[in-house]
Amino acid sequence: MRLKGSSLGFVVNFLLGVAWASVIIGAVSSFLSFYHESFFIACISAIVATIPGMIAILFLEVLITVKEKHEELKKHTALLEHLVEEKRDIS
Repeated sequence: MRLKGSSLGFVVNFLLGVAWASVIIGAVSSFLSFYHESFFIACISAIVATIPGMIAILFLEVLITVKEKHEELKKHTALLEHLVEEKRDIS
């Protein structure tokens, strides 16, 4: 699991799994549907069938990255505020 803790993390991780499943199912079913016509057409159709799932994966990965960056910035802010408080106490 990439995101931990919140219910948003659960939903995003679940949707990420669904997106990967749609990529695999789309590629396999599309390939097998057109395999009898031509191997080249089957490969092209498998690639085209994976595009929606890959876009969903890309979107969710960007969402995860932004969320992780936000959490890291919150940690940095807390540390910086602590350092400022220590500096004020020393002065």
